[in-house]
Order: sequence, then structure tokens, then C-alpha cells
Amino acid sequence: MPGTAAELTTPPVTGAPAQASPKASAPIDQPDSAAKALAARRESTSIDNSLKAALEKPSNAATQATAAAKEESAKLKEFVQDDRHFSLVRNFRLADCVTLGNGFCGALSLFSSAEYLRTNDQRFLWRALAFPLLGMIFDALDGKVARWRRESSMLGQELDSLADSISFGVAPAFVAWTLGLRTPIDTAFLTLFICAGIARLARFNATVALVPKDDTGKSKYFEGLPIPSSLFICAGMAVCVYQGRFDGPQGQGNGLPWGLVEPLREHVGVEVHWFAVLFAGWAAAMVSKTLRIPKF
Repeated sequence: MPGTAAELTTPPVTGAPAQASPKASAPIDQPDSAAKALAARRESTSIDNSLKAALEKPSNAATQATAAAKEESAKLKEFVQDDRHFSLVRNFRLADCVTLGNGFCGALSLFSSAEYLRTNDQRFLWRALAFPLLGMIFDALDGKVARWRRESSMLGQELDSLADSISFGVAPAFVAWTLGLRTPIDTAFLTLFICAGIARLARFNATVALVPKDDTGKSKYFEGLPIPSSLFICAGMAVCVYQGRFDGPQGQGNGLPWGLVEPLREHVGVEVHWFAVLFAGWAAAMVSKTLRIPKF
């Protein structure tokens, strides 16, 4: 007998029961595990970016150094190939003119000392002692002017050293000679003082890039006593002039303080003033490698 309508429309069930797909049966990720995976990917990306930045830093530094070297070479080439009249003066910057003011004061100190020896007028002696101090003002201003103008000069550092050697080396030594340090050994110590100051300035120009710097890019300390420190000696000589403790021409003054080194005079027959020994010690401090004066 034929089946019912329901039997005719329902297909027969054969074979094993259907099984779920492995992907369908896998457990669904929980929210916390998804967050951990996202954080791990972010951390990996951050590390990659940090490594990339670290690798790029030396390249950027090298690029900046190369650009600075090219700029310096271009300035040098432009300076050398400038054949116009007074090309040296044309290449001066405002800071260079301020530096020359330092050298100008040193020269005026020398002339003032010579004028005192010629006229015996102590006004020139006071001027000879004051001009190095005025030169120090110019020496302190030239760097500030260069930063204010945002301009540099190839001649700036050399001009600064040459001006310092006159204002803080030659001029104080000549004032000391004028005040009575005129024995052969005194003169030798004063010459040593000048030469030590020049050598100290040359070493500074050659090694300033190797001295450790602070956050602002300035050197943390001076190697050896800086030559502008001779202003302390100038201050001491000013006190001597005020008290009349010097040995000027035509009997002016009551003699230098401390007088001669008597043991050398008695046993060796050498005349040298204690004040000249001070200049010799100052010279040794300027060329010292181990003496480090912190910058303030």
C-alpha cells in the first residue's frame, strides 16, 4: 500500500550522523586573550620603531657632520678666492670687530707703559693696568655678539687667541718690567710667562673639541690656568702702585714687595725678585695638563 504523503516527502536517513567542522567546533577567543594579542603586536611595533630610530641616529649625525664640513670648506674656498682689495676686512663679522677691541686695549696698555717710562707720569701707569681689564670686557662680549647675530667667522677663534696673548700675556709682563722686574732672571721669567700663555692658547685651539661638554655645548672645565687669569696679577700690581711698592724710573716707589730672593743672591749670586717667581709659577699653571679649572 503506498505510503502517506509525509513519508513520500521525507528523505530517508542513511550513513553516520553528520559531524561538525573542526573550525566550527574551535572555542571562540575570549576578550582578554584578544587584548593581550593586540598589546603584544603594539609592543612589537614599538620595538621596531625604536630600533629604526636608533639605527637612523648615527646616519643623521654623520649627515650633519658632513654638511658642516662642506659648509666650512665652502667658506674657506670663498675666503681664499676673494681677490678684492681689503678682502680680509670685508670678511670680518661684528664679533670679529669686538675681538679686535680686545687686542686694541692690549696695545694701548703697552704704549701707556712706555709713556710712563718716558714721562714718569703715574697716570699712564694706571692706564697700563686698566686697559687689560677693558680688554677682558671685549673678550667676554665677542661670543655673545656672535650668538646674537647668529654668524660665525673662520677668523674668530684665531683672532681671539692672538688678542688674548697681547692683552693678558704681553701687556701684564711689560707692566711688571716697568714696575721693577728688570734683572736678567726677572726678564727670563716674564718671557717664560708670555711663551706659556701663547702655548696654552694654542693647545686650547687644538683640543677644545675633545674637552667634555655640558648640556649647552660649553666645555666643562679649562685644562690649565686660562690666560685671562693674569688680571689677578694686574690687580696685585695695582695694589703695589697704590701703596708705592714698586721700583720706577728716577727712584719712584719704595721697592717691590718681598724684595729679592736672598738665598739665591747669597749662595749663587743670582738676583731675582719674589714677584718674578710668581710669574714663573703662573706660567707653569697655564701649561699644566692635570690642572682643571671648572667653568662657572
